[in-house]
Amino acid sequence: MNAAWLRPRWLLNSRVARALLWTLLLVALAVAANIAGLYLVGSIAGWERWLANAAGYFLLWRLCLYGATVYGWVWMRRRLLTRESDASARRRLRRTEIAGLIAIVALEAGLLMQAV
Repeated sequence: MNAAWLRPRWLLNSRVARALLWTLLLVALAVAANIAGLYLVGSIAGWERWLANAAGYFLLWRLCLYGATVYGWVWMRRRLLTRESDASARRRLRRTEIAGLIAIVALEAGLLMQAV
C-alpha cells in the first residue's frame, strides 16, 4: 500500500501556505479589533450599542467595497474575454458572477435580518 495519498502536494504548496497565513492574520486582526472594542467601551452591551450606532457607516463602507469589487471584476472580465473568447470561458464567468451575486445578497439579507 502506497502512503503517498496521505501527503497531498497542494497542502505543501507555498501559495496555499501564504493564503492560509493571510487568512490567519486577518482572523487575528478581527479578533484583536473586537477585543480592543470591548476594552474601550467596557462591556459587551456597550460594544453592541456602538456597533448598532455605527451600522450606517458600515453600510457605506460595504457599498464602497462592493463598488470597487465590481470595478475590478469588470476590468478582469474584459481582460479574460479578450484572452479567452470561447463559450466555456463565458459560461464559467457567468456561473462565477451568479455565485458572487448570490453570496452578496445572502450576506446583506442576513445583516438586514439581524438588524430587524
